[in-house]
Amino acid sequence: MKAYVNGRWIEGKKKFPVFNPYTNQEIDYAPLLSSQEVREAIRGAQEGLLQMKALSAYERYEILQRAAQGLKETSEKLARLLSLEVGKTIKEARGEVSRGIQTLIISAEEAKRLGGEIVPFGSAPGGGDRFGFYLRVPIGVVAAITPFNFPLNLALHKVAPALAAGNSVILKPASATPLSSELLCQLLLEAGLPPQGITLLTGTGKTVGQALVRDEGIRMITFTGSLDVGKGIMDRLGLKKATMELGSNSAVIVDQDANLDEALPRIRDGAFALAGQVCISVQRVYVHQQIYPEFLNGFVPLVKKIKRGNPLDEATDMGPMISPQAAQRAKQWVEEAIGSGGKLLTGGGVEGSFMEPTVLAEVPRDCRVSCQEAFAPLVVVNPFKELDEAIEEVNNSIYGLQAGIYTQDIDRAFKAVERIEVGGIIINDIPTFRLDLMPYGGVKGSGLGREGPQYAIEEFTELKLVSIKLHK
Repeated sequence: MKAYVNGRWIEGKKKFPVFNPYTNQEIDYAPLLSSQEVREAIRGAQEGLLQMKALSAYERYEILQRAAQGLKETSEKLARLLSLEVGKTIKEARGEVSRGIQTLIISAEEAKRLGGEIVPFGSAPGGGDRFGFYLRVPIGVVAAITPFNFPLNLALHKVAPALAAGNSVILKPASATPLSSELLCQLLLEAGLPPQGITLLTGTGKTVGQALVRDEGIRMITFTGSLDVGKGIMDRLGLKKATMELGSNSAVIVDQDANLDEALPRIRDGAFALAGQVCISVQRVYVHQQIYPEFLNGFVPLVKKIKRGNPLDEATDMGPMISPQAAQRAKQWVEEAIGSGGKLLTGGGVEGSFMEPTVLAEVPRDCRVSCQEAFAPLVVVNPFKELDEAIEEVNNSIYGLQAGIYTQDIDRAFKAVERIEVGGIIINDIPTFRLDLMPYGGVKGSGLGREGPQYAIEEFTELKLVSIKLHK
């Protein structure tokens, strides 16, 4: 693949390999860019900002709509590429492409809705002879740093609203999964985006990422990744705006009146989709003690039915994790939980990048599988007696992205809404639920700001006040 810098595709002086997690074989090489090439890219993006500002809102709308159509026309090719570089099943990859199309369409519509509001100067002393309003204007050059698990749609959640708002964007994908970003940039350029409106940089976070964070030519950083890396970015940010989506340890409460016929398959899907490598993956389940045995008797057999294998095989339910190292880390966490008194109900084995779908029960709250982000195909199921106890356990986390509760009692549902410390509470469904138009983001260690095109555009713009003195 090539990077895209200052309106041209470049190969770079050095390369690094991109591996297929299923075969562990090299499938391509990407440019390993230097800090000097990053500086050149930022200067080009500043020129691209002028090109973007020259477009009308309707022109930006048309570009994003054409890009959505282009993505639709190349959807199967892109789905296959996503499966190869991420290791997700072809069914999951097609789902990501479909969501990416929607993210582009929603962002295109939001480009036409970008407006302002009248400021009532006459409501203040000395303001009677003034008329005023404010506009929302592009914030500037936006650097989007994206993760490996959804390299298309999570990139679009940053790139598309930023472009809709009139910014230029520098996209820095995860080193493990840069290939789909190249195709995305090609589609945007073919759709009519100004040549320097988008920049694609590949390389290490230490070189490329840190250069973007430190450079004063960047006005905003939007990042999805780990809490530790996010904290490091914030420490070096300077006078820049930032949105941070920094992970989760998502929990779901299954109350005594829950509909298990609905809950069981949904919780299984939420725990093991993309081999558990989803920010809002179900990692903890708290089940009322009255139905705890029934839950386990129904849940464990469902998990055992998950078929692992070649991600490109239509019959495969779960592919590998991103690397053998990630799988070994998760295995160590499982062994720690068992050593601390937790019960292994199924799974736990690791071979290469594959980890067996794993269910643990009655795990102490201070084990890493309970209190940190596993990002692996494992789930902890513990019983509770009182709802207050379950809510306390859900809140026993440095994260607060989304949580779920299954209950038929509206009072108990709203008790969870009021007391659970998260950015989104999902009633009678799993915390893994996300529509691309909704506000998405967390509290505590899960980050700052919100995604979802309507809400992201507010992050990607600044207010400009206009005051007119009237001669009465």
